[in-house]
Amino acid sequence: MPSSIRTTRSRALVSAALVLALAALTGCGGDDDKDSASDPSSSAPAGGLPAALTQQKLDWKECAAPTSAQGGGEAPGGDWQCATLKAPLDYAKPDGDTIDVALTRAQAKDKGKRIGSLVFNFGGPGGSGITGLPGFAEEYDTLRSRYDLVSFDPRGVGESSGVRCLGDKELDTYYTTVDGSPDDDAEVTALTAATKKYDDACRKNSGKVLPYVDTVSAARDMDLMRQVLGDKKLYYFGISYGTELGGVYAHLYPKNVGRSVLDAVVDPTEDPVTGSIAQAKGFQLALENYMKDCAKQGRLCPTGKGGAAGSQKIVALLNKLDKKPLETEDGRKLTQELALTGIGAALYDKEAWQYLTIALNEAMRAGKGNTLLLLADSYLSRDDQGRYANIQAANRAINCVDDKQRYTVEDVRAKLPEFRKASPVFGESMAWGMTSCTGWPAAGKTEHPEVSAKGSAPILVIGNTGDPATPYEGARKMAKELGDGVGIEVTLKGEGHGGYNSGNSCLKQAVDAYLLEGKVPASGTTCS
Repeated sequence: MPSSIRTTRSRALVSAALVLALAALTGCGGDDDKDSASDPSSSAPAGGLPAALTQQKLDWKECAAPTSAQGGGEAPGGDWQCATLKAPLDYAKPDGDTIDVALTRAQAKDKGKRIGSLVFNFGGPGGSGITGLPGFAEEYDTLRSRYDLVSFDPRGVGESSGVRCLGDKELDTYYTTVDGSPDDDAEVTALTAATKKYDDACRKNSGKVLPYVDTVSAARDMDLMRQVLGDKKLYYFGISYGTELGGVYAHLYPKNVGRSVLDAVVDPTEDPVTGSIAQAKGFQLALENYMKDCAKQGRLCPTGKGGAAGSQKIVALLNKLDKKPLETEDGRKLTQELALTGIGAALYDKEAWQYLTIALNEAMRAGKGNTLLLLADSYLSRDDQGRYANIQAANRAINCVDDKQRYTVEDVRAKLPEFRKASPVFGESMAWGMTSCTGWPAAGKTEHPEVSAKGSAPILVIGNTGDPATPYEGARKMAKELGDGVGIEVTLKGEGHGGYNSGNSCLKQAVDAYLLEGKVPASGTTCS
């Protein structure tokens, strides 16, 4: 996928975009239940912040329609309210410049049994919570019985000083001309030049905020949010990259952790190389599971009986597109990289597999790229008017300021065999994605996230055995890193990215019982 660097957005974020893009095709106890009534100043402060920040009053108003940077769409209406939190731009200078953090909420239905605010992060990094939570509120309606449902645009995302790089037309050119898996020195030079142009645009348009959109700062924003919302504890639901954010928060503020759920878990022990290789394996596994399911359709399946032969059919298509992109109805061309992005997007959710079959048949048999391009657009957050949300720019900015590692062309070439072994379909593109941060205008901060959280309340850690973007093994490693008695591992034997929104009643009941009643499931609980 184009310039892929640990892109781990939630099933909800990807599914919402798929629904919009493809519409044309289908015409133990609860003794802390009232923490929110406690004096928040009695808990650990968010790093000695001034009273002007910790005691600020949020001005909740009816939400406007999301901006194009947030993904666009209609105003959520109903019970949804929006407000702006002010946080330090640089937590090392808490009395200095501030940054606006956009918030949204729907208040608890049963005020008498309200526990507090349940804060959501839907991953990316770069996903807008202002669009994500209202868009999938029905999935969390049970939780709203006792919680205010709250989400936000993390710093650098959407309307929280969203990172801006290339404009919409420039992005169209970037995505249709950049070869993310170069075959020779000339293509490597072109990829390097395109990356530099992208980075220069980010520096020009968002240079002031780039050093401060890191995950640690976002976690500190959440603790400030907790105080301003009036909660003694942070109740949290993190999905995909949101699990990393939740783990970092637990490390920084273990005593402030309330009931928390981490779903579709990022492995905190991996560096960008090992993480990308694991993700390549995850997408390959999901692709093979798709092909196995597709084979039941017989002659209608574009990948035949699947397996290695099925993967080679897809590789053959991608190689053809590398030489000659396909025409599409909107005038853009379907390139090798855009096709790969579209294939990957459809693997996030088993419900999208039917569209992948349509898309591959269309490309392989009819020589048209319309549906694969729609799938790619959904992943890249491009709407039907050609406007892009800022999720890709924010994703790169957050990953690059989080990770210290910087990789050269020689590093990539040395690792290519390992990536190709991990996935003959996705491996090469993911390998070259390692160079995305090489010339980034802000220095990276850590080798990998620190998530040890001794003294924290139990945190549910959910792994899905068929997850392409956050492979299942990451859940076990996160649970271990959080610490004994903190990380409670729960397994879903299923397909797609994440578990709670998968439709599995066993898993949903276990999560709901914990968040609503405080009933901690046994570590090792498995749902299928």
